[in-house]
Amino acid sequence: MGPRAEQPKRRSFTAEYKLAMIAEYDAATEPGAKGALLRREGLYSSHIIQWRRARDAGALAGVADKPRRPARSQADRDAERLRAENERLRAELARTKAALDVVGKAHALLGLISESADTDPPSSR
Repeated sequence: MGPRAEQPKRRSFTAEYKLAMIAEYDAATEPGAKGALLRREGLYSSHIIQWRRARDAGALAGVADKPRRPARSQADRDAERLRAENERLRAELARTKAALDVVGKAHALLGLISESADTDPPSSR
């Protein structure tokens, strides 16, 4: 619900897709076949270059085997949001209590000063 909520999401590609595209790109031998593949898939040649480097470095080999962390449920997200709000409100309450304590002490001090000013005899000139 932020200012970027309506913007398109960034695409992400699986390791299998990347490896398949590299293989298909490398297998293309007819003139214009590589460009047609890139246009068809909406890719850039820099994607292929980066994915080939990752493959050669072994980075794409283990990506498919890694299990994804399960998405948090709406109830979990709501609970986390409420915990954060609770913590924020507790801190605000502590600040308010401290401020009220200071105001109470100032009021008591001013009361003492006022009483002592009323009981002091007027000074002679």
